[in-house]
Amino acid sequence: MNALELAIEMEREGRQYYLDQAEINKDNELSKVFLLLADSEKEHEDLLRKRLNKEEYAFKEDQSFISIKSVFNGLKEYEASDIRKASQLDVYRLALDIEEKSIDHYQKMLEDATEDKDKELFKFLIKEEKQHMNLFDKLVEMLTRPDEWVESPEFGLREDY
Repeated sequence: MNALELAIEMEREGRQYYLDQAEINKDNELSKVFLLLADSEKEHEDLLRKRLNKEEYAFKEDQSFISIKSVFNGLKEYEASDIRKASQLDVYRLALDIEEKSIDHYQKMLEDATEDKDKELFKFLIKEEKQHMNLFDKLVEMLTRPDEWVESPEFGLREDY
């Protein structure tokens, strides 16, 4: 399996993971986030497949993060416990790990790339995956902050969350 085929498989597995999480979270707003991420992973898979088959492709900036921000604003109305099932934090941390591995793989592919078209593709995918990683980082922060944040005058001012 060459690097492009491995990347396609990683995107396919990531998409399936997000679809599974969307189903698990179908009773709350997070299902929308996971469905948007699944769509994004499918677009990445399609780009890589086209590159593998030497077909023409064009980059499409991921606009889903505009929608995801509105979902996050809606989540502020929930208590953290409403969206934290027993292992939900582990789900987000695993998603962070998936995205980090994708970034590392694309970074290696970028370093090994000799064609400008390949370099452009891998830079684009790195940027997209960093956005996904940032999303899950924010989710982890949102869920762990109530447990870590201490409200006391002696600890000074804290940023809003």
